[in-house]
Amino acid sequence: MAGPLSPSAQKIQNLLNDLGQPIHVVEFAAATRTAGEAAAVIGCDAAQIAKSIVFRTRETNNPVLVVASGATRINEALVARALADRLNGDRLVRADPEFVRLTTGYPIGGVPPLGHAVTPVTLFDRRLLSFPTVWAAAGTPNAVFPIAPDVLARLAGARVVDVA
Repeated sequence: MAGPLSPSAQKIQNLLNDLGQPIHVVEFAAATRTAGEAAAVIGCDAAQIAKSIVFRTRETNNPVLVVASGATRINEALVARALADRLNGDRLVRADPEFVRLTTGYPIGGVPPLGHAVTPVTLFDRRLLSFPTVWAAAGTPNAVFPIAPDVLARLAGARVVDVA
């Protein structure tokens, strides 16, 4: 969809520009809130969608971001194991919408993998590395951007692990 980006999508475009990435955020009229919706609108496989799922630590209330393939069902036990050195016995739980918006600055369905209000510990699904390009949310439930997965993992400061 042509025209100016919404403020949230423009914020991600500005961040990508600041990071020296020649990538353009695309905003659609149709929703890209879920991996299935995004894949249908973009015209790619759901596995190429880099979905951002936010967890929090139960006791310390710290954000944890898992960037996973849209075709992947996240195994929370694997994620907790990958974070064992950082959890120090704390438990990992799914974040509620209020926590997601507070810590990321974005609503569920539009959470980008970088540029959060509070920098999370980030894990990156190894399966995404099998694609030349993945698509990630760009701040709204209908904005996305294409990027090489290894570049995305690096920019997000993520540790590449198996999450499923």
